[in-house]
Amino acid sequence: MQNGQKEKIGTAELYQEIYKGCKMGGESLVNLLPKVTDEGLRSELTAQLERYEAFASRAREELFELDKTAKDENLFTKLSAKMGVMMNTMIDATSSHIAQMVIEGCSMGITELIKAIHAHDESDGAERLAREVISFEESCTENMKKYL
Repeated sequence: MQNGQKEKIGTAELYQEIYKGCKMGGESLVNLLPKVTDEGLRSELTAQLERYEAFASRAREELFELDKTAKDENLFTKLSAKMGVMMNTMIDATSSHIAQMVIEGCSMGITELIKAIHAHDESDGAERLAREVISFEESCTENMKKYL
């Protein structure tokens, strides 16, 4: 758009952003879990994974109701994320470093959803779900701080 204005997105696009973000968050945790040795951290991450999967499922169902299909990130993005986790944990697989990685991932997810909400053109179920995901990721960030 011109003059620095952001292009508005509709309800389906916001649900798609929620879906993609939650799928990426879940896949990142799946890649991290084999590296986790602390049982408390493993339990936290497993609970987070379940919530990400539930949010992704809700977004996918809403897209289906809108006669849309949920689209995953492209293969390159998925592989890049997986390689990033592998490289980061190869260097340092301590609970503190893993918690830091999760916090950084949550921060990215929060940022992307806030940008999508600001670009969204109405207050609806998609925005409520996005705000619920943001709240969840904020709580994940708080929960990870004890492992730093």
